[in-house]
Amino acid sequence: MSFMRPKYITFDCYGTLTNFQMGPLTRELFADRVAPEQMDQFVKDFTAYRLDQVMGDWRPYDEILDTAMSRLCKRWGIEYRGEGQLYYNAVPTWGPHPDVTAGLAKIADKIPLVIFSNAMNEQIMSNVDKLGVPFHKVFTAQQAQAYKPRLQAFEYMLDNLGCGPEDVLHVSSSFRYDLMPAEDMKIKNKAFVARGHEQPGNACYSYRQIADIGGLAGLVGL
Repeated sequence: MSFMRPKYITFDCYGTLTNFQMGPLTRELFADRVAPEQMDQFVKDFTAYRLDQVMGDWRPYDEILDTAMSRLCKRWGIEYRGEGQLYYNAVPTWGPHPDVTAGLAKIADKIPLVIFSNAMNEQIMSNVDKLGVPFHKVFTAQQAQAYKPRLQAFEYMLDNLGCGPEDVLHVSSSFRYDLMPAEDMKIKNKAFVARGHEQPGNACYSYRQIADIGGLAGLVGL
């Protein structure tokens, strides 16, 4: 079963297309302060604090990372050495998951591809260029003055595409950042990419699951 051909396929970038390496970098940076048997929890807590930080008014992404990690270190009772900036500097250097370029190439010349990323303008194009296919539009949280999962981010994307929620297929490896708010925005067509960093959600979100971007063409009948 495939979706009706959408006007646009909209994507989350970090984690879905770009191999977002926050976990490995955290393990490297904090190996001297967090015991090996506690590292999984520390990485999980960092994920939670980053989400918490983007739920408020928009702030630059380097401040998001700095505050999230500072709060986490305080909670864990360990020294914070300003690692937030190291994460920020690393993000533009990260490339795509191995399946992404070939998977996108199957559809890039047939349906316009769009990204909305929780990124700064100065970061995102370095990551997009590494994806290896052309994108119709690339939107950032900086432009929208809001991060996903806030609905303001999705409103900005749809308004600037000049389309309604029925016109897009939204693709993400995250329920919490993307597919749950997409459901609230009445985006019916959603694809969950099972990257392993989030478990699938409830079937009420009316998503289709794919193992990687190579499965996307089949969802739109290509």
